[in-house]
Amino acid sequence: MKKSFLKLPGLVDVHVHLREPGGMQKEDFETGTKAAVAGGFTQILDMPNNIPPTTTPQALGDKIARAKGRIWCDLGFNFGAARQSAKYFKNIYKKVFGLKIYMNQTTGPLLIDKFDNQDFIFKSWPSKLPIMVHAEGEMVKIAIRLAKKHKKSIHICHVTADQLEEIEKARKDKLKITCEVCPHHLFLTDNDIKRLGPLGIMKPPLSSGNDQKKLWQNIDKIDMVATDHAPHTQEEKYDQTSPKFGVPGLETALPLMLSAVDKGLLTFERLTAMMSTNPKRIFSLPTQPDTFVEVDLSKKYKLSNKGLFTKCGWTPFTGMQAGSKVIKVVIRDKTVFESNKFKGFPTGRVICPVLKN
Repeated sequence: MKKSFLKLPGLVDVHVHLREPGGMQKEDFETGTKAAVAGGFTQILDMPNNIPPTTTPQALGDKIARAKGRIWCDLGFNFGAARQSAKYFKNIYKKVFGLKIYMNQTTGPLLIDKFDNQDFIFKSWPSKLPIMVHAEGEMVKIAIRLAKKHKKSIHICHVTADQLEEIEKARKDKLKITCEVCPHHLFLTDNDIKRLGPLGIMKPPLSSGNDQKKLWQNIDKIDMVATDHAPHTQEEKYDQTSPKFGVPGLETALPLMLSAVDKGLLTFERLTAMMSTNPKRIFSLPTQPDTFVEVDLSKKYKLSNKGLFTKCGWTPFTGMQAGSKVIKVVIRDKTVFESNKFKGFPTGRVICPVLKN
């Protein structure tokens, strides 16, 4: 088969759970950044719902120290919203890319479901960078109302079809609002839960085929793709006494999105905007000179658990069509990944936002 190479800029994922510290049996900084690079990502942002959560300067400093010398791509951090963490906002906001507030239940200890606490956190955040919101269903209306009240930028994580109308309304009202969509909501539906069992449990949950269709119909109104890479071991996922929400996604996002390009669901240009240009701009990521990803569009294959770099070792997308294979990743003119092998030593950097005065 004739080879067909495509060169893309380094991809960016603003929503990743690397599980270090507190969950290193399922992922850590080294394995998670390897999974990112193997998927074409050269910059990723880690979420704060660890145990202990990233809600203090000490916890943030611990993550930064742990990452140095062990990461294969560039890594930044998001800070966790808790009432007691607000006193640190002014000290840490130049070191993080966003504030994450969990307004609905998910894995981890950071649920903020009382309005007074939500209001206090929105009011206290000093940065122009976004408040990243886990807000399911109707809770997104409260998040939008608080962002308007306190004149904050807001980013809706893992957007669902029922939230699109509220987001568009907020945009027309001149609110600085952005949103992301996850591959598992674009490529899986609630019909897949019978096949996947506990491996298909996530927050927000998988929805109907009609909801999935609505996401694709509005793909040009969604700012970016973010994986919400949330690995758990299979043993943890099958432990029904303590349900674990989330699925891994760093290695499968680009192949799946390129299969969607093959089907005419979006263009190469739109894919590049959603997976590189927009997240870089919205979250003020630093530039990465001489950085690119090569994929072979002739490498059509079925996704499987075999050969994954994520420590958890599984994917919910087994058997689905991949539209390409990542064959080479270059970061700052250094080849770090080629022909499914890593080259040299981890040279990723811990990054901070490039803030404008």
